[in-house]
Amino acid sequence: MKTIQASAVTNAVKEMFLQICVLLDNPTKSALQKAAEVESSPTTRFALDVMLKNAEIAAKTRSPLCQDTGMAVVFADIGQDVKIEGEYIGDAINRGVREAYAEGYFRKSVLDPLTRKNTLDNTPAVIHYNILPGNALTLSVMAKGFGSENMSRLFMLTPSEGIAGIKRAVVASVTQAGGNPCPPVVIGVGVGGTMEKAALMSKKALFRSLDEPNEEPLLQQLEHE
Repeated sequence: MKTIQASAVTNAVKEMFLQICVLLDNPTKSALQKAAEVESSPTTRFALDVMLKNAEIAAKTRSPLCQDTGMAVVFADIGQDVKIEGEYIGDAINRGVREAYAEGYFRKSVLDPLTRKNTLDNTPAVIHYNILPGNALTLSVMAKGFGSENMSRLFMLTPSEGIAGIKRAVVASVTQAGGNPCPPVVIGVGVGGTMEKAALMSKKALFRSLDEPNEEPLLQQLEHE
C-alpha cells in the first residue's frame, strides 16, 4: 500500500491550474503558428496572430490566457493500492482549486444554476474518479470555459446511420457553435457506450495532444477528415 499525503494532492492541483490558465501548451502553439504561415485570408491571419501574441503576453505577465478561466474539471486515476492520508481526496482537490484561483486572480465562475448565487472560490470542481490496478495516482485537469462547454452536443444515432451519421453530427455541432466557443477550438468526440459514457469519452479526448493522432487507423483517418 502506497500512502500519499492529501497536502501533496492539493499542491499538485494548485500548481497545474496556475500553469494551464496562463501558459499555452507547445503543440497548440505550434498548430497556430503553422496555420498562420499557410493562411491566405488576411482577416483569419490577423486573428491567428492575435492569439499567438496573446499567448506571449500571458506567459510574460503571468496573466490568464482568457478572461474565462472556466470550471475546474479533474480526472483522478487512483491505484487500488493507494491510500490518501490526512484528508478526503475530493476535499484536497477542491482546496487546490480554491488556492489556485485565489492566488492567480482567476475569475470565479461557479454558482448555483437556480439561485445564481456564486460560491466565490470556483468550487466545487467537477471530479471524475477511476480506480485502476497499482499504486499510482494520476491527476489530469482542465479549466473548462463555458463558451465551449455550452456548445457541447449529444446525438443518439441509430446503428444504421454508421460512420456517415457520426460525421454529420460532428459537422452539425461545429456549424451550430459558430463563433461562440473561444478559439482555438478543439473538438473532443466520444462514440459508443451509453449517453454518459459517450460524453465522458468526449471530455477525455480533449486531453490528447494536438500532435498525437489516434492509434486506431480508422479513427486516425476520421480525425484527419
